Amino acid sequence: MTFTDKLKGLQQSLDQESLLHQMINQIRRSLDLQEILTTTVSQVRLFLDADRVKMYRFDTDGSGEVIAESIHEQRLPSLLGQRFPADDIPQEAREMFLLAQQRSIVDVANGKIGLSPLQSKETGKRLETNIYYRQVDPCHIQYLKAMGVQSSLIIPILDCDPQEQSVKPKLWGLLVSHQREPRKILKRELKVLQQVADQVGIAIAQSNLLTAARTKQEREATINRVTTLLHKLPTIQLQGALEEVITAFNGTGGRLYIEQSQELYTWGDQPTFPYELDNNIIEQHPSWQNWMAEFKQGNIWATSNLYQEPHLRVLALAFRSTQICGLMVIPIHSREKFIGVLSIFRSEFETEILWAGRCEQNRRQLLPQFSFELWREQKKGQSAQWKPQDISLAQALYDHFSMAIQQQHMFKQVQALNANLELRVQEQTYELEKSLLFTKVLKQVTEHIRRTLDLQATLQSIVREVRALLNSDRMVIFELKRKLVIVEEINGNWQSVLGMNPPPDCIPDEYSHLYSQGRVRAINNVSTASLHDCHREFLQSLQVQATLIVPINIGMEVWGLLIAHECEAPRVWQDAEIDLLQQLGDQAAIAIQQAQLYKQTCDAETEARNQAAQLEHTLHQLQETQTKLIHTEKMSGLGQLVAGVAHEINNPVNFIYGNLCHASDYTEQLLEILRLYQLHYPHPHSEIKAAIKAVDFDFLVEDLPKIITSMQVGSDRIRSIVLSLRSFSRLDEAENKRVDLHEGIENTLLILQHRLKGNGEFLPIEVIKDYGNIPPVECYAGQMNQVFMNIISNAIDALEMGIGSKSEKENAQDFGFCARRYAANQYKYSMPTINISTRVSADESRLLIRISDNGSGMTEEVRKRIFDPFYTTKPVGKGTGLGLAISYQIIVEKHGGIMECISEVGKGTEFWIEIPIKPPVKIDR
Repeated sequence: MTFTDKLKGLQQSLDQESLLHQMINQIRRSLDLQEILTTTVSQVRLFLDADRVKMYRFDTDGSGEVIAESIHEQRLPSLLGQRFPADDIPQEAREMFLLAQQRSIVDVANGKIGLSPLQSKETGKRLETNIYYRQVDPCHIQYLKAMGVQSSLIIPILDCDPQEQSVKPKLWGLLVSHQREPRKILKRELKVLQQVADQVGIAIAQSNLLTAARTKQEREATINRVTTLLHKLPTIQLQGALEEVITAFNGTGGRLYIEQSQELYTWGDQPTFPYELDNNIIEQHPSWQNWMAEFKQGNIWATSNLYQEPHLRVLALAFRSTQICGLMVIPIHSREKFIGVLSIFRSEFETEILWAGRCEQNRRQLLPQFSFELWREQKKGQSAQWKPQDISLAQALYDHFSMAIQQQHMFKQVQALNANLELRVQEQTYELEKSLLFTKVLKQVTEHIRRTLDLQATLQSIVREVRALLNSDRMVIFELKRKLVIVEEINGNWQSVLGMNPPPDCIPDEYSHLYSQGRVRAINNVSTASLHDCHREFLQSLQVQATLIVPINIGMEVWGLLIAHECEAPRVWQDAEIDLLQQLGDQAAIAIQQAQLYKQTCDAETEARNQAAQLEHTLHQLQETQTKLIHTEKMSGLGQLVAGVAHEINNPVNFIYGNLCHASDYTEQLLEILRLYQLHYPHPHSEIKAAIKAVDFDFLVEDLPKIITSMQVGSDRIRSIVLSLRSFSRLDEAENKRVDLHEGIENTLLILQHRLKGNGEFLPIEVIKDYGNIPPVECYAGQMNQVFMNIISNAIDALEMGIGSKSEKENAQDFGFCARRYAANQYKYSMPTINISTRVSADESRLLIRISDNGSGMTEEVRKRIFDPFYTTKPVGKGTGLGLAISYQIIVEKHGGIMECISEVGKGTEFWIEIPIKPPVKIDR
């Protein structure tokens, strides 16, 4: 492998690492998925030098949309925002994308397709990165030709839920690269792009988690607002709560109908029957009432198009005069009794879909698509689908409306009884106060759940508040999985049951099934109740005479039981007490779910941070290793190259230099003979006269010695340059030895002389040398020369980009014009200058070297990172960001010295170098 091949391979490796590093930084820096995808396609296109790179996302109906795109110089038409039908990608190809994560590479010119599965379809094990080529379907070739593509690369992107490890990943989309010219995709490029696709998958998972968290936050905020309105005393705000709910569901109207009082609350668009009826309220229509009778407690019904529901044919007439299309119905029950209904309306709207070419459904299976010209498809009468989170929110609001309506009903009953039955005022007031107290406790528990994610504290708060409210002797929470009492609150000197397990087989298994269906068991007297003997004896051993048990259900499973014990005497449990305990059981279930979700989120966050930290540590080690390898290879290759060139030039130069003195003597002798001929034969032959006149003999005799002298000066110059190159490379001085660093600085300046002279674009740079009387220094001479070369080259670059550029100095026409402006002190910039100073420290133990320029300087943020590997402020292709990092390692690690950068914007830059004149210990190579 040649040195050039090594540099090329190393540069490709650096490009790959840079692409991954930028991807990871973008994901960490931004939570905006679209911004991440846009950056990804741009970086991938630059990495592959592709004509177009796009991000293709699948929809639920199988079609796809281009959601991010990067095109080079408009070489291919834009497809951003356009959709492609589901039939464009065969089902078997989708399966291979998902099951084997297969990458495909199409070579249109040769009619071949390269397949590279990432994992085995049968076993799921990861495979080596191999590409298998076969003939491609001619239909696919025609499809790509119609798109103007000669080479394509497709990499699948999977969506994995980090919280549900057991759930299989989904095919989220494709990363697609298009070339209008044939191009071969290498294995290492495919490997890097797969890593990019994996990072995109991580970004998608993060975006999904963020969306879920925001949705949950909005849901909780809505519930809080509605709860506040529903439980606002002394007047319950049903109208305000209705408006809040309609807004939360993005509805255009809605209704709340209370069955017992026949009250109707409305807001927004409303249905109206086209004909006159005795009662124009749809909730009182027989068809509507028969429909409501079919609903069970807790059922939610929703449709995006009510006109397609057969059982709503009669009722749909009331909606014809409106734009209402979507309907959600929330029947409200109280202990299985229908008490009202909440309806939410959504209006229809028009949609426009941008297709990549007109869709001919009847011909798509026969012929490929020949045109990808933008086609707009208009759809009218559309309605937004009711999403699972909408149903979940409706179920969460169900209990609050049920309780509010019951409270309102009870409040009205109290008012009616107060007007007619003064004797029952005290009893009804007590019931109302108890109901309000129950509501207050329930609200306190609900707020406590929302305020903290500490499960133990929440459960303890529940049993404490409920025990005091029910005035029971003992309140416990029993976890079925561990068969253990985990929380307890006792009033009095009764026996503690915390941590106690019931006897095996004491409680029948069928009880768990009944509890999962919502069964509540109220035992007024343990002695007379129908219980198994084992169960009765167990309760009596705990001094329990009456008990009330409600399940804590999470989904369809019973997590545990909320149990109230009465130990003093038997007790008749009231319906309100049972209802309160049921609602608190539901709140306990919410608290448990929140705590479990929070724990999962914390675990996922901890794992993600650990992985990020490990990746950052690995990347840092890789950067250090790369820097050292690059430095070693660069120094070795540079020394060999410079020494080889100097050696090859030296031989012919020595030959020319050694023979020029003889040529000069011979020329003088010949000219002397010609002079004697002219002296002794002043009248030459006519032919000789003609020849003398033709060659301008007098000028030739005068100019030939000057030519010989110029050739001698040029050969001397070439010999000095060759000697400088050999001294700079110091290939024969790999070990540290005592050298004169002034010689190294002079050799460096001689090599860079062509850049210091200036040209038609840049002004010449003045070098001011302030050399001190320094002794020879024990160091690695070749590596020190490399440090001088890096620093002085960077100074020249800074001056050329700043005050050394003629284009930035008011577009001066030539250097003479600039010089006149300088001389007149009218020019606002100073002459580009580099200052080099050497001194010996006061204790004569260290050598101080200062190299400064009067360029534009740098900011504090740039100065702090100037020695970081791969960090550069130069344009792309002008620098690798390794020069100063390598120089820092040479001074600090190799020579035990100090290297600092002092810079300020507008005041230039200075590098301060200190190295020991004689190291205290042997320098490790």
